[in-house]
Amino acid sequence: MDLLRRWNLLPMLRLTACFLLAALTSAHAAEGGFVSIEGRRFINPDGSEFAIKGVSLGNWLLPEGYMFRFRHALSPREINAVFEHLVGPEQTSLFWSRFRDGYITQDDIRFIRAAGFNTVRVPLHYALFMQDGEPPVFTGPGYALIDRLIGWCRTVGLHVILDLHAAPGGQTGVNHDDGSGFPLVFYVPRYRRETVALWRHLAARYRDETAVLGFDLLNEPISPYNDEDFLNPQLEPLYRDIVAAVREVDPHHPVFLAAAQWSTNFAVFGRPFTDNVAYTYHKFWSSTQRSSIEEYVDFSRRYNVPVFLGESGELTDAWNARFRALHDRFDIGWCFWTYKVLDERASVVSITPPAGWSEIAAVGNAASLEAAPYVAPARAAAIMQDYLTAITLGHDVVNRGYLASLGLQVPK
Repeated sequence: MDLLRRWNLLPMLRLTACFLLAALTSAHAAEGGFVSIEGRRFINPDGSEFAIKGVSLGNWLLPEGYMFRFRHALSPREINAVFEHLVGPEQTSLFWSRFRDGYITQDDIRFIRAAGFNTVRVPLHYALFMQDGEPPVFTGPGYALIDRLIGWCRTVGLHVILDLHAAPGGQTGVNHDDGSGFPLVFYVPRYRRETVALWRHLAARYRDETAVLGFDLLNEPISPYNDEDFLNPQLEPLYRDIVAAVREVDPHHPVFLAAAQWSTNFAVFGRPFTDNVAYTYHKFWSSTQRSSIEEYVDFSRRYNVPVFLGESGELTDAWNARFRALHDRFDIGWCFWTYKVLDERASVVSITPPAGWSEIAAVGNAASLEAAPYVAPARAAAIMQDYLTAITLGHDVVNRGYLASLGLQVPK
């Protein structure tokens, strides 16, 4: 009988040990200066709640055509093709180097913090960090840029969410994953292995960096334009593989798991399979009533995990204010999209188009480069140089109403 009692106690002891390990890991993260997760909340190292108030640094390391006012050339490779058509490969490469140096600077980071944000979410393109191959080679200009950004953020007290916006092969199947039009990371084993390996490499590199809030593993996986019935069941298994690789080298940082279909469909998720995890959704142009986020609130309460509004905005200031207040009401952190856009009021900063930019945009709007209007290379180069000046803080316009809609203000 004593032996039987001891045997029946084993599962309880194992479960208790798991909870103790999770608590010790969370406590270690807090002691080490990391933001961690306890129940439905993000927790500062001092034990207080960390309420995410963030903005995405869209277009910086993953260009999107609409932010250049292009209607046809939408993906990074298509945008690059437009510029190469206009000024040639060498000048285009130089443009991108200067663009990445000027689009987000230390002044931008100081401004973002002074406005009242506490987090920046940084969309990443895998090609800035690795070269395809087996095994992949982890090299590229992205490391120096992210290292510099993290240093700036650490200095002013901002946290950084690293967001894989374009995984090898693509995870969404639309322009902003810069893929083929299909989410090939779910079809091609090599791309899956590369994605897992990239996250393991990034986690190892930043495992001790307390300014990094966490890792947003895949942006908007599996668009509604692909085979949802086939692909949706594959999402959580991929997350399991990525998380396992991350946890081999980094026990501290939270991971963010984005839902399918523009990060809206939580039906793809089962019970949380790991600790220190948050679930993220994106919502644009929806109702500002509770019903629009009910399923996410329910998921958070059912499993006692945080949910996070990873992207939202691109509408009116009045809508922003109502939607932000809805999330504040339920203690859900948010990150609005996006910080800086060309000629746009629905962003924190609007870049003033340089004279002649409509000529560049006309090429990006053409159905093909062969059918695009001609712009002399010297003329195009001059306009593109003026654009590089226009993107720097101080040459653009701060949208005061946008900041006010988020409960923030223009720094004095």
